[in-house]
Amino acid sequence: MRTTALSLAASVGLSALVASAASAETVRVYATNSGGDDVNIIDPAANATVGKLTNIEAAHGVAFSPDGARVYISNEADSTLDVFDQKTSALVKKVKLSGHPNNIAVAKDGKIVVAIAREPGSLEIIDGASLTSKTRIQTNGRLHNVYVTQDGKFAVMGSTRTNIFTVIDLAKEEIAWELNLGKGVRPMTIESNPDGSARRVFVQVSELNGFRVIDFAARKQVATIEVPKLPNRPEFIEHRLDSPSHGIGVSPDQKTLWVTSIPENAVFAYDLADLKVKGHVELPTTNLAGGRRISAVPNWVTFTPDGKQVYVSNAAHNSVSAIDTAAMKTNAVVPVGQAPKRIGTMVAP
Repeated sequence: MRTTALSLAASVGLSALVASAASAETVRVYATNSGGDDVNIIDPAANATVGKLTNIEAAHGVAFSPDGARVYISNEADSTLDVFDQKTSALVKKVKLSGHPNNIAVAKDGKIVVAIAREPGSLEIIDGASLTSKTRIQTNGRLHNVYVTQDGKFAVMGSTRTNIFTVIDLAKEEIAWELNLGKGVRPMTIESNPDGSARRVFVQVSELNGFRVIDFAARKQVATIEVPKLPNRPEFIEHRLDSPSHGIGVSPDQKTLWVTSIPENAVFAYDLADLKVKGHVELPTTNLAGGRRISAVPNWVTFTPDGKQVYVSNAAHNSVSAIDTAAMKTNAVVPVGQAPKRIGTMVAP
């Protein structure tokens, strides 16, 4: 039986992801609780927590081995990559990293790439078979996030300090090209061509309530898009404006782009054909005395492999929203731990 692991970094998968979902026995959404010491495991069929990974202080990124047998968590407190058995949730190994980690991703050959978020910054590559650090590639500035193209040929990443968007050739294990975006590089997602190569990269940057569009082959930015403004928005802490839009993902069928907004407290769906807004879904609020409402502070998105549900982590609401992508309505709001941020979808037999 073929198995597939799907994280935000690999949410660019094509029809293979949809086909594998039909035969898969287990689909789970993992939510890392950055302000706590655990990770919630959500069953998307029930939209309820069915387990936890524990004793991980300041869990950040989450990704999975290609066969779905292992769960990888970047541990900010210990500067390690924590490896768990997917079926038992038991800790397998803590891989010591060269520095403080941020987000992680996995290539289809099993390589684990880790964004090192402390100066001078680097991409660290972990061998998926031996679970040992293999290579450290110096980058232009400390890294915030990292992703892998669907064909497994490139890792893409960026720095919030130097504003540099970086592409690394994973076969050569060296920088292929860079692009200065003029603002801190934050979450991104990749649209794929039919052969799995990267077509466009949608990048969120500091102070932009929306995203930029990068043509991968041309190696240049081709558009900047802001999300629509909605009426009667809830309150949020002003410092959130340094990263007002901090969650983005391409649907598994490569037809829709989903973009979160903290000021609008919503997730917007765009048609990839023309990048026009199809609609939006409101996210939960915390209601205070006097009629005050506080934004959920959405942080990340991930999909079920069939694309029928998209999940949004709500960092200030301690929850994950499960959204019906066709109807554009919320199916459930799942309580999780403290300040959930990164979330990812795992598929295994």
